[in-house]
Amino acid sequence: MSNNKMLTIKMSYSNSLPLLFSVFFLVGCGETKRKTEKAEKKPNVVFILVDDLGLKDLSCTGSTYYETPNVDRIANEGMVFTQGYAASRVCSPSRASIMTGKFTARHGITDWIGAKSGVDWRSLNRHDKLLPAEYVHQLPKEEVTLAEAMKAAGYRTFFAGKWHLGDEGSYPEDHGFEINKGGWEKGSPIGGYFSPWENPSLPNKKDGENLTMRLANETAEFIAQHKDSTFFAFLSFYAVHGPIQTTRENWLKYRDKAEAQGIQDKGYEMERVLPIRQVQDNPIYAGLVESMDDAVGVVLNALKASGIEDRTVVVFTSDNGGVASGDSFSTSNLPLRGGKGYQWEGGIREPYFIKVPWLGNGGAKTDFPVSGTDFYPTILDLANIDLMPDQHIDGQSLKPLLEGGELTVERPLFWHYPHYGNQGGSPSSIIQENGWKLIHYWEDQHEELYRLPSTESDDQNVLEKHPEIAQDLSKKLKTWLDRVGANLPVKDPEYDQEMANKRHARIVNKTLPALERERRDVLSSDFEPGEDWWNSKLSKD
Repeated sequence: MSNNKMLTIKMSYSNSLPLLFSVFFLVGCGETKRKTEKAEKKPNVVFILVDDLGLKDLSCTGSTYYETPNVDRIANEGMVFTQGYAASRVCSPSRASIMTGKFTARHGITDWIGAKSGVDWRSLNRHDKLLPAEYVHQLPKEEVTLAEAMKAAGYRTFFAGKWHLGDEGSYPEDHGFEINKGGWEKGSPIGGYFSPWENPSLPNKKDGENLTMRLANETAEFIAQHKDSTFFAFLSFYAVHGPIQTTRENWLKYRDKAEAQGIQDKGYEMERVLPIRQVQDNPIYAGLVESMDDAVGVVLNALKASGIEDRTVVVFTSDNGGVASGDSFSTSNLPLRGGKGYQWEGGIREPYFIKVPWLGNGGAKTDFPVSGTDFYPTILDLANIDLMPDQHIDGQSLKPLLEGGELTVERPLFWHYPHYGNQGGSPSSIIQENGWKLIHYWEDQHEELYRLPSTESDDQNVLEKHPEIAQDLSKKLKTWLDRVGANLPVKDPEYDQEMANKRHARIVNKTLPALERERRDVLSSDFEPGEDWWNSKLSKD
């Protein structure tokens, strides 16, 4: 019952203080009117997407090593979706799903753009059983992207950072963004995180400039210039993707912190294919996370300084799990199993925060399962723009949850990754529905069944206990994949089991020990990556 209704009832039962209650009633009406006006006016939207950030890489989600006070502000002032998922375990497919509102098998970008597929996969000498499926290599022009929908509704549209959704002709400006600062075909910061870098969409200004902060400053400048208009700003950090780099000061801070917390003797275990990090104690990565958080602070402060904080929706998420294996072996996602590239929770569960200032739901949490496909209809709904169900066909608006209501129908979520990737995950597809998750493996057609969220670590396969549930989910998954025309991997007739065994032995006997030595090296007091610390010493400004 609202305060206004309560006041009305009290007035009907008391005649002793009519003037006092009339004043309270009028004040309450005025406050309600102001809140309604804020809600009805089209809000600004700032969407912050971090690359390769794991669910457990934030202090607000449980890390005792990384420090993220600015991101924590978004979580504390908005709603936290505790079962928030990326649409893929790797970047390009996930990003395409945010832009289209469609699951990956439907839009066809099922691997990071540039990954080898088919017989070309053999050139990597991986000796795998399957040849990865073919996939779409750029965001299709026929898709009406989220940016295009916002632009059509009168929004000024801005993009900064990583794009990785196609080559020239399929850049941000080709898909609805009026301004593009740093988005092109590359998925990592070519040249590193300190200027000079190589990026035709983001000219170098001064040697030693930090890329992450530059992107934040570009976004803050756009906000300041357009504070009197209505805008959709998409800040897509290259951080915290490899190569992981930081300043000497940040490295020292987190090296000392790791030592104070107690450096464990062992940092890795073998997963099925590759070693996987078990502890968060990499001071270089911690410094990179801190620089990302500092940059988020710049953007949040820009909203406040411009006087538009109270009418700006802020979204914060990541495109896939933290890199625990393969690539830079940066972080640990425990207790979630796996990480980027993996089919388990560590590969797809993400920070998923939405701040809507006028709703007053700061710190609220929901465990309703949501996907990266849901951002599209949710943002349209919050902006009072007509939904486009034929476009964001796999997404649903989360506005009812944000307003304190419920979504009674839990639709199935689908993931399709018919590839191997770089991190050790297997070609597989997933369906999740009503608290159950089934994984179908394409190498040998076997399946795993998990009960969520009680088995978040994916270490309790309960398929044998619930064969009827597994059978039902498996049928739904295959029916859906067939309906959307999903591409599938095929057996490699040249597969050599002996060569595969030799490769695995090298990983166990050489790669694993080398990773432990490297971990110790970066934690040693005399660690020195080079005189200029990845060019970070070139500028003190």
